[in-house]
Amino acid sequence: MNERDVHIPAWALPFVVLAIAVPVIAAFAVGGPGLGLMIGAVAAVVVVVFAARLVPRGQIAPRAGDGRRRLLVVAAVPIDQPEAIRRIAAEAEAGEAEVRVLAPARFAFLDRWASDVGPARDQAQRDLVISVANLGKAQVEADARVGDEGVVQAVEDQLADYPATEVILATGEPGSDPQGAEAARELAERLSVPFKHIVVPGQPA
Repeated sequence: MNERDVHIPAWALPFVVLAIAVPVIAAFAVGGPGLGLMIGAVAAVVVVVFAARLVPRGQIAPRAGDGRRRLLVVAAVPIDQPEAIRRIAAEAEAGEAEVRVLAPARFAFLDRWASDVGPARDQAQRDLVISVANLGKAQVEADARVGDEGVVQAVEDQLADYPATEVILATGEPGSDPQGAEAARELAERLSVPFKHIVVPGQPA
């Protein structure tokens, strides 16, 4: 089991429910609706975070391929810096790989909660256009996709369809793009194919 996995035995689930429900009921009884609703909101956040940690985090492997070399380039930020473009072009030219560029829609938690994912998808589309255009100038032909989830989930979903033999992730600098840095660490741990992380200077998350 990955060190990030969380396993909860079935017998413990009723105690988890009680641990959440009892404080909410007590808050309604002692402090009235205002306090009860506040404690209930806190409990809801705890449940969401807890559920997220229960998501299985096993190995990410692409579907079986036909032996051809395929490169999945994940543009978590626009690929618009010469060094990043050069490195990706060099990887693509080595062995004449087929290339796909994936731009994940990076939702904030509240955006997903409110189902307001349009701006994230629009930004991903813009990042995709910029990245594919710049790679095209470097003689790298690529098809393009927008992912509907965060970086890691978008990669996992894409590999179920695209049998990549290598994955390259482009993110901003760790200080301005901590989510990208975290995604790079997780992909390095979980991917079953070779993985490279390219930092694109000057790009925010």
